[in-house]
Amino acid sequence: QVQLVESGGGLVQAGGSLRLSCAASGSTFSINAMGWYRQAPGKERELVATIASIGNTRYSDSAKGRFTISRDNAKATVYLQMNSLKPEDTAVYYCNAVSGLGSIVSWGQGTQVTVSS
Repeated sequence: QVQLVESGGGLVQAGGSLRLSCAASGSTFSINAMGWYRQAPGKERELVATIASIGNTRYSDSAKGRFTISRDNAKATVYLQMNSLKPEDTAVYYCNAVSGLGSIVSWGQGTQVTVSS
């Protein structure tokens, strides 16, 4: 099994930055891709960014140009650097881990990001 623990959320003013971290433990050898998702109140969970084990990245349109996903395979940790934050970025941010077969092996518990105007 894989356990994921997010950290780095908080309250920030519009235009500010935050860096989220997601540390994996357990059967980390089973992880291929890792990703960040978010869920705002009353809305469905949506993709923010993903990164494969070889470094390929994918971003949502809202994240492109402002957010950067990266990973440290030695530490089994994925990061999300968020710049130029907007109030509409306010949400609970979750990370997940995906196996080589494409199945989700774990979700983190989420970390709250609140952007004030």
